[in-house]
Amino acid sequence: MLDELLSDDFTFFSPADVGIDRASYFERCWPNAARIKDYEFARLLEAREEVIVTYECTRTDGSRFRNTEVLTFEGEKIRKAEVYFGWELP
Repeated sequence: MLDELLSDDFTFFSPADVGIDRASYFERCWPNAARIKDYEFARLLEAREEVIVTYECTRTDGSRFRNTEVLTFEGEKIRKAEVYFGWELP
């Protein structure tokens, strides 16, 4: 399902993964989704072709964290994602 939302030339940026392509994103990043129990959106802002979203997650072990993403759209598809992470929550 997520793969249908990403453009063919999707690029992912984070402090750990600078400018990786779509295939590398699914290989390196997406398996971590299995460790997420719950998402809660704290912020959602639209700015032209970008959407800024901040979300808080609860992992399957009960620990929590917060990320912010800047998603760049091209039409209905996400062309680029910039992820800023590192916030552990109580």
